[in-house]
Amino acid sequence: MTEKNVEYDAIIIGSGFGGLYALHHLRDNMGLNVRAFDGAGGVGGTWWYNRYPGARVDAPSSPFYAYTFSKELVDEWDWTETQTSQASVLAYLEHFAKRFDLLKDIQFETWITDARYDEAAQRGPIQTDHDVTASAQFLICAVGALFVANMPDYPGINDFAGECYHTGRWPHEKVSFAGKRVGVIGTGSSGIQAIPEIAKEAEHVTVFQRTPQYSLPARNRPHSQEELARFRADWDELRTSMRKRGGWPFETNRRRASEYTREQRLAIYEELWEQGGIHLSINSFVGVISDKELNEEVGAFVRGKIREIVKDPQTADKLMPDYHFGTKRLILDNGYFETYNRPNVALVDLREDPIEAFTPSSVRTKNGEHPIDMLVLATGFDAVSGSMLKLNPKGRDGLRLEQKWGERFDNYLGATIAGFPNLFMIHGPGAPGVFFTMPLGGELTTAWIGNCIRHLREQNLGAMEATADAEANWDREINAIAEQTLYPLTNSWYMGANIPGKPRQFLGHLRGSQYFDRLLEVA
Repeated sequence: MTEKNVEYDAIIIGSGFGGLYALHHLRDNMGLNVRAFDGAGGVGGTWWYNRYPGARVDAPSSPFYAYTFSKELVDEWDWTETQTSQASVLAYLEHFAKRFDLLKDIQFETWITDARYDEAAQRGPIQTDHDVTASAQFLICAVGALFVANMPDYPGINDFAGECYHTGRWPHEKVSFAGKRVGVIGTGSSGIQAIPEIAKEAEHVTVFQRTPQYSLPARNRPHSQEELARFRADWDELRTSMRKRGGWPFETNRRRASEYTREQRLAIYEELWEQGGIHLSINSFVGVISDKELNEEVGAFVRGKIREIVKDPQTADKLMPDYHFGTKRLILDNGYFETYNRPNVALVDLREDPIEAFTPSSVRTKNGEHPIDMLVLATGFDAVSGSMLKLNPKGRDGLRLEQKWGERFDNYLGATIAGFPNLFMIHGPGAPGVFFTMPLGGELTTAWIGNCIRHLREQNLGAMEATADAEANWDREINAIAEQTLYPLTNSWYMGANIPGKPRQFLGHLRGSQYFDRLLEVA
């Protein structure tokens, strides 16, 4: 157990990708006295909690959804699949923590109950649920963009007496679906990944769909040793490419739709669909996410694919998305739409047939009653801002973050907050976050934070913070980029629309490589 009233140079909250790298960089590369705290029982962040069946990285992952700074780490870790599973990500992070001897400086199963700024001392005292107190000059919040589980407030949901699990808080012991009638609420990323796996084992699955989704085939496959050898041989070049190309090393086509006939465009969509992954989104034509007409053409192509896959026309109708393609998080699936061809799977469209009540053993909708033994809530997260608000630190004059962020998530660079000196966020609102490769984004952000700390120490300064004017200008900059796209036209968690009462605000920077250029300019 950590002693009381210990003083550190920096305290880190969280031990996922961002927190682990921050601990390594600040401690090992800068020589600071650092302590990390995490409420989980081990490292991994979201990958420690999200153990639901089928959980995978929702992007073209290995070996790029990983740390990039250490060629030795790249050489020694063998990724086995193109779309990395939760178990593999967690094993990798556990290896990383041991490889760099980080565990000795992390206190697990410990929640921060109070974090505040002492203006006179220019330090931040913290209090934990274990009655441990500590302080540091700098507080690094690596609290996760997708951490605070969104628990739905359906009428009478607590009346259900069977097993109930949220995908974002999945048990660490195996959950058996055998012989059970399972209801799944939600068809975002976790629902689309979990439903096919649950259906393989359960007696019956009823999917309660809130919003039909665009999902693309992952085409997950084993990695060959030859592929891994090529990645390792070209690693420095690939890392540079990732930094320049929005987080992924792939060159994207810059072709223009107007230069092709409709038949030629459809042939290109077909080819990219067969390749799988996010190629249809990033490799078809310039402007898919900003040109309504082009976006509708791509969306119609995907809806046509859903109709091809799903044999029952009425079920296929329910699965048709009606928002702009790509403006909710694009999902990669391994047989999601095919699952609706199974005789033990039924789909309820909650827009037409809403939930009215729960009994101890069923879900009652407007048009019927659905008996279930188990309820799986795949209802997502209070994304990006939720974990910082859960921490709810106090800044100057005792200002709580929930007061500061009551109407807008004002901050500067997605990393600092006016009125909260020496507090830094990794993947905060307005940072690229999920729109960039998060491990590399965390490395680059941490390097900038480290340089801020070094500058303060070299200049013998006690604190730094953003100004209110800088926050206002940053807000305009984020919105100006988003408004060039179709993203703001869709009710998504990118806009905070999945949480009742949450301020409607675009939560990410859409040009990741330019964002990290801005960090360097600001420095």
